[in-house]
Amino acid sequence: MSTVRLFYALWPSPPLAGSLAAWAEQARPGCGGRAMRTETLHMTLAFLGPVDAALADELAAATPEKRIAPGEIQVDRYGVFGRQRILWAGPDSTPAGLQAAHDGLWQWLAGFGLGAPQHPFRPHVTLLRNIERPQPPADAPPPLLWRYDRMVLVASESLTGGSRYRIVAQSRPQPA
Repeated sequence: MSTVRLFYALWPSPPLAGSLAAWAEQARPGCGGRAMRTETLHMTLAFLGPVDAALADELAAATPEKRIAPGEIQVDRYGVFGRQRILWAGPDSTPAGLQAAHDGLWQWLAGFGLGAPQHPFRPHVTLLRNIERPQPPADAPPPLLWRYDRMVLVASESLTGGSRYRIVAQSRPQPA
């Protein structure tokens, strides 16, 4: 049985991705670690993990019709997942609209036989992996405003020394 490792995410515009990469570079001297490639920065809405290739095809076909309400996130702080040795950037608290998008996505995915994780949703963008000092920088750069109106379905393909992400489908913006 062939599987594909998938996740749904918000994908930043190139200028926003560049600003997030600058956040990583500012934090790196104090934390150590490996910066994520700018073109891979994203905010995961739903990590599906390995799914059967037939289901992956079904999700790719259905994704353009699964719309999310437009919203915005203020990325204004650093955080650390200590056990995973990850430095991330994200909002101080989860905006209600983003939580609704996350919850609605998992309700929709239940129709495909996929269950939501037990842990609470913590919106973040992974900036650095394998950090050496698990203390986030005290001062974050000026806040970034991330406006979104769609999500992407991404396949994660393992490579030596990392992963490659390939967008396989994208939702459409809601009609005006």
